[in-house]
Amino acid sequence: MIRQRQHPAATLRTTRLEAFTDGVFAIAATLLVLDLTTHSLGEVESDTQMWNALGSMYELFINFAISFALLCLLWIVHVRQFEHIARVDSMMLWLNNARLLFIVLVPFATGLMTEYEEYYAGRLAMPVTFFLAILFSWVQWQWAVGHREVMLPDMSAADAAAYGRGSLSALLISGMVVILSPWIGSAAFLLFLLDGVLTRVLHGKGD
Repeated sequence: MIRQRQHPAATLRTTRLEAFTDGVFAIAATLLVLDLTTHSLGEVESDTQMWNALGSMYELFINFAISFALLCLLWIVHVRQFEHIARVDSMMLWLNNARLLFIVLVPFATGLMTEYEEYYAGRLAMPVTFFLAILFSWVQWQWAVGHREVMLPDMSAADAAAYGRGSLSALLISGMVVILSPWIGSAAFLLFLLDGVLTRVLHGKGD
């Protein structure tokens, strides 16, 4: 039986959580390239055939680029959050682990979307995975805001709420991507280009 050596309400420094999270993001981003490296170009006997073979991989390249870009955005959100979060508790650790569960599924979901894009389930795999990762990122921040005195000691209530509204923008857009992806596939991810506009709108409503 594991003995608990600290009070359940105790908090911890964020150093180990940040290091673990950075490592998971790095591994997930690296594994994305496996779909490209394991894809066979077939028999190539000329430059023309080589270019044609590479051109036939356009869906692989597009989905790789989309997933890599979104992973980078989620990692940037993580970095920005932990510029303000000073300490974490056990709930924050588990919320972060829940987010990472979907981060590590990104390479698998990307492969499904590429290989089975003709099916609804295939087109939904990547959008749903990113939606759940973004959802847990947003919930994680809300938990920190709810314990602001300990976790966000240098941030005012107004600033914490404004940051949360910015995070809500990505969550709303990812929800719309899930809704649209069965019909338009990877093109639904272009909605993330509206993130800045929606963030400003949500900031304005908060004011």
